[in-house]
Amino acid sequence: MYTSREEVTEAIVIARVRKGLNWADIARQVGRSKEWTTCACLGQMVFSEDEARTVIGLFDLDQTALPWLCAVPYKGSFDGGAPGDPLLYRWYEMLSVYGPALKELIHEEFGDGIMSAIDFRMQVGREADPAGDRVRVTISGKFLPYRPY
Repeated sequence: MYTSREEVTEAIVIARVRKGLNWADIARQVGRSKEWTTCACLGQMVFSEDEARTVIGLFDLDQTALPWLCAVPYKGSFDGGAPGDPLLYRWYEMLSVYGPALKELIHEEFGDGIMSAIDFRMQVGREADPAGDRVRVTISGKFLPYRPY
């Protein structure tokens, strides 16, 4: 019996490793992108009931996981300062270094507003390079202007 979304997430991570499943295959079963599905399996998105039932079957979870998979989660996974994981730290570092420039460029192009993280798309892929393969991340978020009132 699961008593929290964190317990369900931990069970998913353990089962994925135990079963040797990869995120792309899981996403195909769920019917969503690998990026969204991975985020949802790690507790950051809400599954529909049908998607949650698929996840329960894929990971051999107890049926008590269903309401947790369908509940709106607390979003954001960093507690306090910079994350300790080196890969996540580099993203934090990129945002710390390039964030102000990105903000300026977005405002210059679109005006005063934000890029949505709700109406958002992301793709992760590999880019061949003679000096060593590169990670290619493409993000696209709807622009939401601030409106005077």
